[in-house]
Amino acid sequence: MSLFRVLLSIIFPPLAVLDKGCGSVLIVTLLTIAGWIPGVIGALVILNKDNEPSPRNNYPTYPTYPSYPTYPSNNNRTRCEY
Repeated sequence: MSLFRVLLSIIFPPLAVLDKGCGSVLIVTLLTIAGWIPGVIGALVILNKDNEPSPRNNYPTYPTYPSYPTYPSNNNRTRCEY
């Protein structure tokens, strides 16, 4: 978190979180409309959040199995060929 971002979040909080995604901008905008201090606090919390993955994402993943095999279509046969 840079000093520029902190100053920007104090002056105009939604602009400080513009690159964090649409949801973050919407939340901070609503908080700023509700009051300037909640908007600043929300922007600082979002800016302070780490971009590293959480420890929950380090669990092993299980292999996905392919779906059942597809067989050639028999739609081109007539009833007599069965």
